Amino acid sequence: MRGAEGGGMALWRGLRCCRRAFAWLPVLLIALLLLWSYYGYVCELCLDAEMLWDSAYSGGSRPPGGQQKAAAMTVSNPVEKVAYLVVFHILFVLFVWTYWKSVFTLPIQPGKKFHMSYADQERYENEERPEVQRQILAEIARKLPVYTRTGSGGIRFCDRCQLIKPDRCHHCSVCAMCVLKMDHHCPWVNNCIGFSNYKFFLLFLAYSLLYCLYIAATVFKYFIKYWTGELTNGRSKFHILFLLFVAIMFFVSLMFLFGYHCWLVSRNRSTLEAFSAPVFQNGPDKNGFNLGFVKNLQQVFGEEKKLWLLPIASSQGDGHFFPMRALSEARNPLLTNEEQWEEDGLDEEPQGSGEASSLAIERET
Repeated sequence: MRGAEGGGMALWRGLRCCRRAFAWLPVLLIALLLLWSYYGYVCELCLDAEMLWDSAYSGGSRPPGGQQKAAAMTVSNPVEKVAYLVVFHILFVLFVWTYWKSVFTLPIQPGKKFHMSYADQERYENEERPEVQRQILAEIARKLPVYTRTGSGGIRFCDRCQLIKPDRCHHCSVCAMCVLKMDHHCPWVNNCIGFSNYKFFLLFLAYSLLYCLYIAATVFKYFIKYWTGELTNGRSKFHILFLLFVAIMFFVSLMFLFGYHCWLVSRNRSTLEAFSAPVFQNGPDKNGFNLGFVKNLQQVFGEEKKLWLLPIASSQGDGHFFPMRALSEARNPLLTNEEQWEEDGLDEEPQGSGEASSLAIERET
């Protein structure tokens, strides 16, 4: 029996390792396409790799296979060549930098105060009555800044992570963890996009879009020259053709994806919230976190505009609490002790404490 169980565990672990390895294939594909685009643009278009190859055999020697090949320079104007290379390398560095940050910035899990203690966990699991379980969760949530609810009005609780979910937090089945302000799990970065890396993901989409647009715009003229026979370098012709084709293909797909996420940012919604509106005490509200266009941008990019275009963490807050549109929704009906809230390190200033207390008592009764 033990041998069979051990074999099953080994098989399960092997399958899990294979799944993790296959998950990196989209990232590897993008990395290879990026390297090939660099070679095709810099070496074939701007520097002419065939001429560089021939120049290596200067001084009377010949390349293998016989006579030296006649190479046609693709970009012949030195000023145009320098301008192309400078702009290309700026976009290339920003593309690689933002993609790296999107892939390797780990998603953030909720803090310890959102996890159930061992005593509360044991009390919750031993209780069979659903109404008492809801009451236990409500008692735990009194000291937490949680405002969103389940569809039935209960506290959002993750039974796999054993924690009270902060607002906009969701459990990712691929990462097997709860992620703060989860947007979606992206296979192209093999990572969960959430509070910690959503800005990096947006910048990655923006710079990859500009990268493809720039390549397509600068390559198109030389594609026409090859098409009309003005340039005859066969190997460069192949790279120019596929550079244009791949750049246009990715530009069109990225344009729609980036436009959609720009719309989400302008409304201060995540992808999950766009499909299923967050539920507050008064019911679902798709605009519950919409603070206006400028403040919505600051939620993602921060208040320092000089950091907006750089993949440097500058988002507001810590991912556990988010300002809400209406003041009535910005008050936790379960929170009866505002001083306890302030002791937990929250920055929100109490306004109308008497009204908030009476409102909490009225709703609890």
